[in-house]
Amino acid sequence: MSAYVLMVSHGGFAEGLCDTLHMFAGNSEGIMSIGLRDGESVERFRLRAQTLIAQLDQQDELLVLADLIGGSPLTTVLDVLQEKGMLTNTAVLGGMNLPMALNAVLCKDQGIREMKQMILQEATASISEMTLQNEEEEDI
Repeated sequence: MSAYVLMVSHGGFAEGLCDTLHMFAGNSEGIMSIGLRDGESVERFRLRAQTLIAQLDQQDELLVLADLIGGSPLTTVLDVLQEKGMLTNTAVLGGMNLPMALNAVLCKDQGIREMKQMILQEATASISEMTLQNEEEEDI
């Protein structure tokens, strides 16, 4: 049994995030991404999702990070996972961002339950406001 992370999004967000992860963590195995392309039919997206998910075994653990809970890309991927009998070993988190994805890559060997808790904690802690201050200009 292996652990995988699948990032799902509208547009190229998931693929772009995957590229960014490679900058931070190198080429990690078990990290996949798929996005519903602009103008792409859900049927075509489903075929791409089936091809991607076909490489997984039914016993594998899978963490799905999605841009939006309830969006067409996620619901389509979940349908494909259900058809393959993988929902019992799958956890889903919405609101995907770089800190969540990076945490998923770094702790994916710990099992999805532990990974899910760590990612939720990190995601909550990573959202913050940066206070900007103007430097006072000196008179010349």
